Amino acid sequence: MKIWLTRHGQTNLNKGKVMQGHIDEPLNDIGRQQARDARSAIGDMKFDAVISSPLIRAVETASIIGNVPEEEIIKDERIIEFNFGKFENVEYSKMGLPMILFWLFPEIFPCPKEMEQLKDAIARVQSFLNELKTKDYDNVLVVCHGGIIRVLNGVLEGRKNNIKWRPRPENCEIRIFEV
Repeated sequence: MKIWLTRHGQTNLNKGKVMQGHIDEPLNDIGRQQARDARSAIGDMKFDAVISSPLIRAVETASIIGNVPEEEIIKDERIIEFNFGKFENVEYSKMGLPMILFWLFPEIFPCPKEMEQLKDAIARVQSFLNELKTKDYDNVLVVCHGGIIRVLNGVLEGRKNNIKWRPRPENCEIRIFEV
């Protein structure tokens, strides 16, 4: 199975450098164009399944890139963005040193206690991927978010710490994994 993994298109909060987390922010016009450009780049690919975080920015991206109506998208809570707690809707530069250090170097600095813990995000990603591997798909599109995609990348690459934080995933950048 090939997993086509991508991050949603740009939102106004992304553009404003604001932490989104579980805020259900739609794509902006740039984000919709990013998704159309990604769709164009993959040509006439038909996916056996299109799976998305339930947040509208991911669902809308999945519909455009997957070339399917929103009602055909499989929405899975396990690939929703981190719950950033008190850091949601806060500008990156105003999050405070513990969150900034974690976000820059999660290999060294722990998650602040006010947000979802990395170990919990890893557990839900592993559950998602273990179930996905049981499906009889040749090509599946998975659309999620900037934080959780770093965990998905790490688990799919078999990294010891289950994260791949860098390079930062760009909006609608597609990474393909064979499992």
